[in-house]
Amino acid sequence: MDYKKLSELLFPNNKLTVEEIEKKYPKRKLKKGAEVTRFAPSPTGFMHIGGFFQCVIDRNIAKRSGGVFYLRIEDTDKKRELIGASTIILETLKRYGYLPDEYEEKGVKVVGNYGPYFQSEREEIYRAYAKKLVAEGKAFPCFCRKTEGLNDVKEKREKMFSLGITEDKDVCRNLTFEQIEEYLKDGKTFAIKLKSKGNGQNKIKVQDVLKGELEIQENGEDAVLLKSDFMPTYAFAHAVDDFLMGTTTVVRGEEWIPSYPLHIEIHEALGFPLPKYIHTPLINKIRENGGKTKISKRIDAEADMRFFAREGYEPEALIEYLTNLANSKFEGWRKENPDKSIDEFPFDGFNITANRPVFDILKLNDISKDIISKYTAETCYQKLLSWAKEFSEENVDYLVKDKDYVVKVLNIDREKPKPRKDVYKWSMVFDTFDYMFSAPKNYQIDESERKKFEEVLRAYKKYLDLSDKTIWFDKIKEMAGVLGYATDNKLYKQNPNTYKGNVAKVCEFIRVAITGHKDSPDLYEIMTILGEEKVRERISLIV
Repeated sequence: MDYKKLSELLFPNNKLTVEEIEKKYPKRKLKKGAEVTRFAPSPTGFMHIGGFFQCVIDRNIAKRSGGVFYLRIEDTDKKRELIGASTIILETLKRYGYLPDEYEEKGVKVVGNYGPYFQSEREEIYRAYAKKLVAEGKAFPCFCRKTEGLNDVKEKREKMFSLGITEDKDVCRNLTFEQIEEYLKDGKTFAIKLKSKGNGQNKIKVQDVLKGELEIQENGEDAVLLKSDFMPTYAFAHAVDDFLMGTTTVVRGEEWIPSYPLHIEIHEALGFPLPKYIHTPLINKIRENGGKTKISKRIDAEADMRFFAREGYEPEALIEYLTNLANSKFEGWRKENPDKSIDEFPFDGFNITANRPVFDILKLNDISKDIISKYTAETCYQKLLSWAKEFSEENVDYLVKDKDYVVKVLNIDREKPKPRKDVYKWSMVFDTFDYMFSAPKNYQIDESERKKFEEVLRAYKKYLDLSDKTIWFDKIKEMAGVLGYATDNKLYKQNPNTYKGNVAKVCEFIRVAITGHKDSPDLYEIMTILGEEKVRERISLIV
């Protein structure tokens, strides 16, 4: 068959050649060792934490090597595309300080010289390479089978891989030129498929930066390159784009391993060098039954990156946590360097965890507590206000009107050598410090101690003095002694039955009356911020 003639028959309007295209995408000028990575999500919904996990790896590899990190939107599956999803992706990256070196804000601006950065705007490029493959006898038109979408192809490859089947040759590869011509005259649509050289039996060795050498069955499938609407499949588009955009390292989930041989064959057919691949483990979550499954966008709120923004988690806390999940050396480095910027961590792609990491929100909370505890009260206020403007508008007026008071509240037990760690997300501030904004509705007091509790509060009305912390505490001790409480803790431990309790118990009663809780930050600081009038009002609510 005259394949050159066939390519002209199939692509009569596609005049752009691959030579012309490649002149527009010159080889990047990079320093030795620099890596070019890309975050390439599909705009089919919210940004999944698993995708952002890979983004963290992408960005760190590029930045630490002095390379380039770019964003490419893989929007070729128009049936599944969600309007506004690409905006969500870019806004999420901005929120976390991960604005790429190169990206496109559709209809607004393009940053970088290797765009368009939306695959839907690169159709002519894919057609040119598909035409070239047809002209070389490496691809053919398929009329007889409905072409699969991106998910279908991926699922099909995974199923074939699990069954040990990789050969799937298409009968359309044997059509004559005349038959093809007749089909076209009849108005039949077609897809372009790879003419696989594999037989589905041989094993090939493939390289993975993380997993090392893998031995898996070669590709034996005549896979779709261009669907019947002439939009490319992921396998074809990513090979073309990664070559033209100079990608050196591809980070993606390990669920793509079954498709790896196909991707290798497509690269070989195109004559492209293969980038390095890092197939990362999927993020898991422990279920109520003790089982471990991958985090799900259907049932896990944490799967959606917007969850952390709504809750008010600090971006640097989530990045720190995901870096900890990704790189096995990070935890040790952080212990040795508690105050260093995460950007100083020597991240590389060879120490990424090979085991499936488990998302533990309690661990995230601990990291976030540590980070927030180091902020000044003013920084906390500005971050709280910024969060409220976006997610809690009902609190904005109060925060602005009573800024000085709110800053004082946020500064309780803060800016000290060992600051208290109560807050790990901004949405919890008003609940955590509820007693600073209104009188308690409930009190943590055992009914068996109710009489003692009320006796202390009645007496304290006479002893209340907030003029000085030493005087304040001396007055409490004096009152405790009058009421029969031990003022010397050693004596109390020696003869506990001789006393009603100790000074600590008296302070606990006062604390409960003011805050509702047995545990709180510095009691004197709380009382002085509230002021004597409010303190007396709260005591009067009880006795």
